[in-house]
Amino acid sequence: RHYAKYGFNAFYMKTAFANGGHDYHSEQTRKEDPIDRFGWGQVGDGYHETTRYGELEDDEARKTSLGVVMRNWHPGPMSFQLTSDAFTYVYTQALLKALDLIEKDISDGIDPREKWSASERPLLLKKDLPEPKQCDPEYCVVDEVPGCLNYELPTFGNWGPRVEDPDDDLNPYRGETQKWDVWRTNNNLWYMVGKQDTSVFKDREDQEICRHLDACGGISAQKADDGMVVFRLPKMEVGLVVICGCCGKDVGQSLFMNNQNIEISYNTVPIDRKDWDIWPTKKCVRILKRFPTSGRESQTPTGHAYLAIKVLKDMGEPVRISHVITL
Repeated sequence: RHYAKYGFNAFYMKTAFANGGHDYHSEQTRKEDPIDRFGWGQVGDGYHETTRYGELEDDEARKTSLGVVMRNWHPGPMSFQLTSDAFTYVYTQALLKALDLIEKDISDGIDPREKWSASERPLLLKKDLPEPKQCDPEYCVVDEVPGCLNYELPTFGNWGPRVEDPDDDLNPYRGETQKWDVWRTNNNLWYMVGKQDTSVFKDREDQEICRHLDACGGISAQKADDGMVVFRLPKMEVGLVVICGCCGKDVGQSLFMNNQNIEISYNTVPIDRKDWDIWPTKKCVRILKRFPTSGRESQTPTGHAYLAIKVLKDMGEPVRISHVITL
């Protein structure tokens, strides 16, 4: 409602299914043989048992697999078909509307190439957007998007922070031990692959195409001999620095907040952990809310700010950092 005029659209899969008229609620709450169409691995959306291209399959297992509505928290083929149909419908309607407008202009003696030229369209800027509804303006009303170093797979886009070379002349911690290692889960071939797809591909030579790209990961250390990891931070507008842990959705307290065996410093100055907080999720800790305004920590003689996490004592479990986020 607030952003539609700027070209933003949202496609709600479950709402679209329900708008077709099928009574999902009664089907799910009936006493005998209840069906949750949006449960993991459920086949059939209440209207069809498989996708259009699934109907062309001769292999029954494959046809069944193509009828899954939700694989897990990710949509299955039936949901993706609905969404692709919705996009097709919306853009086809837009094309028809555009043709009507062009036809009217031609009838009125107006050259549509002049009226609808892209160069004549207004350029919308950040200041044209309404105020954020649920966000701290200090973080939202900035020119740059957050930077992020992400060790999970798959990851796309440009890096934000990066691990500094221990021997780099600009590394303010040069000479100190820096031996943290990148770690990722070693998932087997059939990890997160549906039962139907597994049955179809398990004996085929091209089974590798089934491998799921998803993998948790982080940069990891456990022993005092591992020393520290040093991140060179990118240019920031606010000075916000957040680290997230692997693996689990609420590891921020155990890995960082309550872990007395690590020390975190910014520009070589240790940061008092009383100034940290869990943010924005339970797996992450906000190390800095904004730029320091005084002291050594506010100085960047090399032009870069640095974040370092150091292991002080051997730990029973490793510390794994999955993300470093800056703004």
